[in-house]
Amino acid sequence: MPRSYEEDEARRPILDAQESDSEAPGSVIAPARDRILHRSDDDELSQPTGCGASACCNPSSATHRFMALIFMCLVGFGSYFCYDNPGALQDKFKSDLDLSTTQFVWLYSIYSWPNVILCFIGGFLIDRVFGIRLGTIIYMFILLIGQLIFATGALINAFWLMILGRFLFGIGAESLAVAQNNYAVLWFKGKELNMVFGLQLSFARVGSTVNFLVMVPVYNYVRDLGYTGHQCTGVVLLLATLTCVMSMLCALILGWMDKRAARILRRNDNPPN
Repeated sequence: MPRSYEEDEARRPILDAQESDSEAPGSVIAPARDRILHRSDDDELSQPTGCGASACCNPSSATHRFMALIFMCLVGFGSYFCYDNPGALQDKFKSDLDLSTTQFVWLYSIYSWPNVILCFIGGFLIDRVFGIRLGTIIYMFILLIGQLIFATGALINAFWLMILGRFLFGIGAESLAVAQNNYAVLWFKGKELNMVFGLQLSFARVGSTVNFLVMVPVYNYVRDLGYTGHQCTGVVLLLATLTCVMSMLCALILGWMDKRAARILRRNDNPPN
């Protein structure tokens, strides 16, 4: 019995669907392939193995985040230690480098002047240009170069070079503090932030306190080695620069930890509100 026109029209959508399935066999395979490709990332968090199975290596664990917090604090240790180098050796600066009180005060003033504006610019560059990891490393590098120039200026008794070094040191140090706060907000939430910010401030004071405790004994030790005058002061400041080198290494390690955590926790897929 011949089919009516209405029956043919009713069967047409079914036939069209079958034809489209036969013409595009990869349409079902592609999502499955994507799931297989991303399965390894899911397994690293849901079914960790090896080191990833321990709390120290799992970015979602409190132990791992506490380790990151230690590195956040150490990133700023060098800047706070070296910031008060002139204060700990004030009498030595004036006698060895023949500085007046006005010149000595300049070492602190030149540090503060650029940061009236550059802290805002530094935060903007972290948000829009560098990102938190690269921004932290760049600002730490500027700080390290500034401290090296400052120490070199003391070593050759060039006051203008010391001023240039403190200027660069200030640019890097205060922008680095902005990066530290960004890391804290990224890794910790809610009530944890109060403890984290408090611990960072406490560790900053530790850097300043250690500076005042050790710089004079270090100066006396270097003087006993035969260095005198501005050369002795310069060598002591170069030794203080080692704390900035340590902070640079911590910035690199922290950047690696954050990159790994972002990949495992898929922060880019779930951006904070």
